[in-house]
Amino acid sequence: MLETCSTSHHPRSFTARLKSRTDSTPIARHLLRAYLSCLSEGDRYGDVAELLLNELFANAVQHSDAPDDRHIEVRFDLVGGLLRIEVHDAGTGRPTLRPSKPDDERGRGMFLINALSERWGCCPRAGGIGKFVWALVAPIS
Repeated sequence: MLETCSTSHHPRSFTARLKSRTDSTPIARHLLRAYLSCLSEGDRYGDVAELLLNELFANAVQHSDAPDDRHIEVRFDLVGGLLRIEVHDAGTGRPTLRPSKPDDERGRGMFLINALSERWGCCPRAGGIGKFVWALVAPIS
């Protein structure tokens, strides 16, 4: 479910900047696994969180109209028992849910994010350049 922005800050967060390249996606996933390993019940977010981060980061790389030298920032935060994943980029485009055909090889990322997250949204970045897309992940029992 798409939601509006919240600007509150929470402890226990992690932030990193990575090159806007496809080969940075596994690095982002590695950073998420390392962050989760430091949480007492971090393994309860694992597979779903990695899949959502993978989709968000890949979308930022593939669909951004920002110059190639711009970085993508990832942020992870524990908010009221939910894992908040943010991916920041300098692009102007906003993610949308688009219909896809059964034989389409691409275009399902936002459907996965919509289906697997508790909530998600897209907000302008501070300073007015670009946006960030966020998703909240519930722990798996």
